[in-house]
Amino acid sequence: MDAPPIVYSVVIPVYKNEESLPQVLERLENMQLRLNGPLEAVFVVDGSPDGSLALLRSLLPRADINTQLLAHSRNFGSFPAIKTGFAHARGEFVAAMAADLQEPSELIEEFFGQLATGEYDVAVGTRESREDPFVSRTLSNAYWSSYRGLVQPSMPRGGVDIFATTRAVAEKLVSLDESNSSLVGLLFWLGYRRVEIPYSRLEREHGKSAWSMRKKVKYLMDSIF
Repeated sequence: MDAPPIVYSVVIPVYKNEESLPQVLERLENMQLRLNGPLEAVFVVDGSPDGSLALLRSLLPRADINTQLLAHSRNFGSFPAIKTGFAHARGEFVAAMAADLQEPSELIEEFFGQLATGEYDVAVGTRESREDPFVSRTLSNAYWSSYRGLVQPSMPRGGVDIFATTRAVAEKLVSLDESNSSLVGLLFWLGYRRVEIPYSRLEREHGKSAWSMRKKVKYLMDSIF
């Protein structure tokens, strides 16, 4: 018998996340148990220099969910990796989820629930609080304040790291074929019916963020120009 069609896709960009990947996969398997349709996990290894790709090649064939494993030829950045995943995702609803586990996986389920009502086309997570060091919080707030002022006034104050869309919006987002751009900025520019869901960002358990100030500045410049 043919397998039932994929309803939910979760895209996970991977860069220096070797330590957290088993836990990510476990959370996705638990999520499948609570969803009312088939889930797939689309891992996009973004030129990661650690053993993330080899580990996923070992873990995914034994996983209790549908999976795809994609690999970039080099490090292009988190948002290009998300875009690659969206281009290959097969679900009716598609979400982006960080591999560092700082966003609660339950938020993805809430996204899917809101989109399934048919009232919304896009769901985004808005940070109410974050368990990050003071300096990191301060720099992040300054960054997103600049982004709101110079690029996209409707961007939430804490920015957007995690979101989900319907299949139609995912295809439209991927069709905007820009190599140096702001994926989240484009998502807001497209419009559609959007719901914002507040959450508290968790403390990072493994490794450290590769989202350096240099990368943030480049992303801001790409977004402006």
